[in-house]
Amino acid sequence: MTEQGNKNGRNKNGRNKNEKNKKNTIFASILVATTAIGPGFLTQTAVFTQEHRASFGFAILVSLILAAVAQLNIWRVLCHTGLRGQELANRLLPGLGYGIALLIVAGGLIFNIGNVGGGAMGWNTLLGLPMKWGTLLTGAFAIGIFLIRNAQRAMDYVTTVLSAGIILVVVILILLVHPPIGEAARCTLVPEEPVDSLFPAVLTLLGGTIGGYITFSGAHRLIADGVTGAEHQPEVTRSALSGIGIAAGLRFLLFLAILGVVSRGAVLGSENPIVDVFAAGAGPLGTYFAGIVLVCASAVPVLGAAYTSVSFFKTFHPALERREKELTIAMIALSTLCMFLLGRPAALLILAGAVNGLILPVTLFVCLIAARCRKIVGEDYRHPAWLWIAGFLVALLSAAMGVASIGELL
Repeated sequence: MTEQGNKNGRNKNGRNKNEKNKKNTIFASILVATTAIGPGFLTQTAVFTQEHRASFGFAILVSLILAAVAQLNIWRVLCHTGLRGQELANRLLPGLGYGIALLIVAGGLIFNIGNVGGGAMGWNTLLGLPMKWGTLLTGAFAIGIFLIRNAQRAMDYVTTVLSAGIILVVVILILLVHPPIGEAARCTLVPEEPVDSLFPAVLTLLGGTIGGYITFSGAHRLIADGVTGAEHQPEVTRSALSGIGIAAGLRFLLFLAILGVVSRGAVLGSENPIVDVFAAGAGPLGTYFAGIVLVCASAVPVLGAAYTSVSFFKTFHPALERREKELTIAMIALSTLCMFLLGRPAALLILAGAVNGLILPVTLFVCLIAARCRKIVGEDYRHPAWLWIAGFLVALLSAAMGVASIGELL
């Protein structure tokens, strides 16, 4: 082959690699954004919007800024070193990674039980299926994705399609209810309610956005695809910010739809406020819309939680890494079985919230310490000082949230 031919071949391979990395960063962004938009978030948004009206937009904005700071710190360090969260923790303090992995897996499993339950509720709303049948259908769908030969790629595309379905239905509702967009925009920047009254909502949303396994789902996805090292830092940063941006878009769209409904005088019940939102905004057809949103919003976190939880312990032994797909399927099956037997695991979901609230400050502190440890990140790595300081403040805030959650349990 001529020198020109070799050069063309290298250029072509370089373009293909860049295109692949770009696609992987997009899928990582979508995964981390939509993993956070589960049944719990749908319910929280409905309840907080009814309570705070347009001022709730301020809580969403602040929580997303805090989430962006934490996610940038974690993703930059993990993807620079190529180490997953548990591996990084073990490098800092032998044994710490095993403890973090145990917390992540426990929190992910318990939350997955709730996600499967949300899917069952969606099928019940959409087709009138009994909850137990809806539970089995939700679990079978998720397991079916991982039975496909290229399960990771299938998960990417299914996540994208389901996310598009959520956006489409929410946009239709917005067009029907005509929310007060001007008031929402104004109160998002300058809330009418006292800021301290919005603090519980900020903390709740922060835990739901990046608590527990959620913030690691995208970073571990990038590491699995080889998007690591100093040369990929710009891509990692863009992907982290894109994930928060997608989450912001989804959350503000849902907020506007619910605000439009409650501004018209609708009162949402506590049993299933999302169904109440769509029924009040779109009439009988709205019930089907609510079912679609619940099914889609439950399926994505089931996939993301199982995938990320397994990524936290598969590296501890080669046999576990070889059985990644089987372990992921087993976790989904266990979540489905627990939901099938328990029915309404409310106590477990409360416990999961407390556990995940405590995980974020621990993992964020680990990444912040590692960012200053030359034996881990190397002599040439420079972590932005402003980002490190901001991350330290977010870690303290999330620690306070975790302690408050445990206090409520006790």
